[in-house]
Amino acid sequence: MSAFEYRFPVSDMIRRLKYHGDIYLAKQLGRMLVDVASVGSVDVIVPMPLHRRRLGERGFNQALELARPLARASGLPMLVDAVVRERDTSPQAGLSPAVRKRNLRGAFGCTRSFAGLSVLVVDDVMTTGATAEEFARTLRSAGARRVENLILARTLPGR
Repeated sequence: MSAFEYRFPVSDMIRRLKYHGDIYLAKQLGRMLVDVASVGSVDVIVPMPLHRRRLGERGFNQALELARPLARASGLPMLVDAVVRERDTSPQAGLSPAVRKRNLRGAFGCTRSFAGLSVLVVDDVMTTGATAEEFARTLRSAGARRVENLILARTLPGR
């Protein structure tokens, strides 16, 4: 599920958060997710991880910051280090759907079992869904019973 279409003003807020370090926006955007999220059927929240190099460059993981208000409001555990980005993949922006899939193959690894759990993955933007698809595959291979996505903003075809 996505909360918004990736367009102004949300697109501008996301860009300011990710690329200009306007971390204060994460709290506001996270509260917007709380307003639209349905978490009644999930067991845990997992924010989309960044590779340690990109985390070092940015200084924070925007998906983690977006997920914080949701975890607090729902009382669900947020598993921050349960899945890691093992490969430092090229940024997905500008890649074709087929290249995006290849770019992400084997990018994630689980540090724990998700046996029988229903997982809510939180991320900022979804374009083709390649990242979400690979992430869900990784979670299911670690035993997740179900994987749901909560995306702040989704790009629409042709935009």
